[in-house]
Amino acid sequence: MKTKKKFRMWIVFRNILMALVAILLFWSILSNFMTVYEQKNYPAIGELVEVQGENMHLYTKGDGKNTIVLLSGLGTAAPTLDFEPLINEMAKENRIVVVESFGYGWSDITDEERSVENIVEEIRMALRKNNIQGPYILMPHSISGIYSMYFANKYPEEVKAIVGIDPTLPQALEYFGENAPTMPKYLSYMAPTGLARIVLNINPEGFLPIAEVGTYSEENLKITKAISAWKGYNKNIINEANEIENNIRKTVDMNFPSNMPILIFTTKVDKETKNGKTNITFYETQLTNSPASKIVTLKGHHYLHWTRYKEMSREVDEFIKLSAADK
Repeated sequence: MKTKKKFRMWIVFRNILMALVAILLFWSILSNFMTVYEQKNYPAIGELVEVQGENMHLYTKGDGKNTIVLLSGLGTAAPTLDFEPLINEMAKENRIVVVESFGYGWSDITDEERSVENIVEEIRMALRKNNIQGPYILMPHSISGIYSMYFANKYPEEVKAIVGIDPTLPQALEYFGENAPTMPKYLSYMAPTGLARIVLNINPEGFLPIAEVGTYSEENLKITKAISAWKGYNKNIINEANEIENNIRKTVDMNFPSNMPILIFTTKVDKETKNGKTNITFYETQLTNSPASKIVTLKGHHYLHWTRYKEMSREVDEFIKLSAADK
């Protein structure tokens, strides 16, 4: 009798498991059809240029004499849309370019390693192919601080200033005694299987900017959600996260050129470590000899541009004027 009971339980378990697999398979197929439909209805809003056999997306706005190149943080699914309020403000006086690296926004996914060398060369190639000439003001958010450090050291003639948005810089881990973050590789299956779309529907706030109503248009948020479903935690983002330690090792001995103007936006200090170290004391070690170099603290999220875009734009314009006066 016990054997029959166990057999019946196994049959029930098997049937439930098969039903779940069938449901997930159906959802995966449906999600991929939805992705094809959305990609047709939400085409790239900027220019697609071929880099290493794949398409990279660049968005440009404004015609000022200074070219500011915005570079996104790790995992920001739709950088052009994420930066939109800041772009609109800064484009009043400057030429703004958003470079969406492979795996982000409307750019393709690549098989190339997410090494600092590859990422920087891809950015440079995309800019050149779109006839966007330097020298540039690089404006990295978060992890892109590492790429900007490499860019400024390898090609100093192409970079005239750095404006960081709470940037991750190579010496930070050593300064705070921390380890590089990583991401499990299985997350790269979330978008292809449709799981990213499920998570997005359950918790859309986790994928969207935290800002006052009206800061981002309904159209912007709708497309951001769609792109998050296409690109959420794709293999390029996972690889990029797992390359952080290697990329830091390659750049940890670098500093910004001594005469290069540096502006860093960071959050106000909520707490400090036992030895008195804070994000501000760290960034102070990264400033250069340029009289224009400074740190601006703002109250807000790590994504400061979600809410402080107007103050940031004013500070950037003043910084550019001071930088020009120093020369």
